[in-house]
Amino acid sequence: MKKHFINYCGLLGVVALISYVSAVVFSPLAYPGYNWMSQAVSDLSASNAPSLKLWNQLSNLYNVCTLVCAMMVCLGIQGKGNKLLRSGIYLFTIMEWVSAVGFGMFPLSESGYAGTFQEQMHIFSTIIVVLLSIVSLILIIISGIKDFYCRTYSIFASIALVMMIGGAVGINVVPKEYFGVAERLSVFAATGFNAVLGIELYRR
Repeated sequence: MKKHFINYCGLLGVVALISYVSAVVFSPLAYPGYNWMSQAVSDLSASNAPSLKLWNQLSNLYNVCTLVCAMMVCLGIQGKGNKLLRSGIYLFTIMEWVSAVGFGMFPLSESGYAGTFQEQMHIFSTIIVVLLSIVSLILIIISGIKDFYCRTYSIFASIALVMMIGGAVGINVVPKEYFGVAERLSVFAATGFNAVLGIELYRR
């Protein structure tokens, strides 16, 4: 099948994933004492974090590639699959915008949580992102039950949902020294699923 410009835009989802993973993996090198198993990813991009500069350099492609990919997926899915799949993808894209704007405007002001307005808004943005993610993934999962075309989307949405719920539950039940491990399940669930959507856009 002949590829069009919109199909190639799907590969930006993979670029976004690589950019984000690079930031998560390598930014701690500029943060003395950072413990990935117990600390949140957001600590690396806090306004007073010693790793902020490196984080920004490594993740500078993340937001723009994520948003462009998600928007192109919304365009590419028109007339394909079923209404549940399209609705789920639209909601997932809204989540990506909330994430980009919310976390961009309200980064943690300190490493950790100090209870400032900025940090309260950061937590609020996180809650909205998680809720939108869960609802969108559930819609996509159901779409695969009803339509074989949607089956691949449904399988990967199921994996992402398990990771996301596991992370959301985990951060509240695991010992504090493993908070970072649980949080990363949710973080990589959304980023990884966006890459999957991009790959599917490229393939189809």
